[in-house]
Amino acid sequence: MHKITKLAAATAALAMAASATAAQAGNAEGKFQFKVLATAVLPDGAVKEVKKDPLGLTTAAITNTTASDNVTPTVAIEYFATKNISVETIAGVTAHHVTVSSGALKGTEAASKIYIVPATLTVKYHLPLTAGIKPYVGVGPTLFLVVADEPSAAVKSALGVTRTKMTSELGIAAQAGVDIAIGHGYSLALDAKKYWVDTNATFYAGSTQALVTRHKLNPWVLSAGVAYRF
Repeated sequence: MHKITKLAAATAALAMAASATAAQAGNAEGKFQFKVLATAVLPDGAVKEVKKDPLGLTTAAITNTTASDNVTPTVAIEYFATKNISVETIAGVTAHHVTVSSGALKGTEAASKIYIVPATLTVKYHLPLTAGIKPYVGVGPTLFLVVADEPSAAVKSALGVTRTKMTSELGIAAQAGVDIAIGHGYSLALDAKKYWVDTNATFYAGSTQALVTRHKLNPWVLSAGVAYRF
C-alpha cells in the first residue's frame, strides 16, 4: 500500500508540473512524444529450474524464492510513424532483492542490491478514438541488463557464499495503456506492461559454483505520469 501511495503522489506532482508549464504549447499530433513516469516494478522471482546444486541446498534450505517490488522513475520516448502506429522505448533502473520464500532459510535475504535496466522497445497501435482519449496496445522485445548484484550478509555467513552472478537475458513485453489529453500537447499517461523474461542466478563459494538456479522474473510494470507531444 505504501508503494501505491508513493506512486500516486509522484503522479500528482508530475501532473502539477505539466500544468505549470502548459504555456509552452506542444503539438497534439506531433511525431514525437516524451513521457516522465512513476513506475512500479512487480517481479515474480520464483525458482523455475535447479541447474546445479552440489551441496543439496534446494532440497532443504532454499526450495523457492521471491523478488521484492520497487517504485522508480522512468522516461519514455515515442515516435509516431503514422497516426495510429508508433515505436516506443523506455529508460530507467530498478533495484530489487531476492528472499527465500520456502525451505529452512525461509525469510532470509539471498541476494541484495540487484540493479536491472529493462531495455524495452515496443511497437504500439493507437485506437482511432476522438475526444483526446488515446488507448493503445503494444508488443516488443526486451533485454534485462543486470548491472549489479551481490549475496546478502546472511547467505555469506550461513552458506559461505562469496559472490553472486545474475545473467542478462532477452525476453518479450506486451503493453496496454491510454494517453488522456489535458491541452497544449500534454497528456496524462497510464501504462501497464507484462514481461516474460528469466535469469540464471549463480552463487559462488570462492571459485566454486555452490548453486545455479533459473528464476522467473516476469514482472508487471505499471506506470503513471505526464506525456508531452511535439
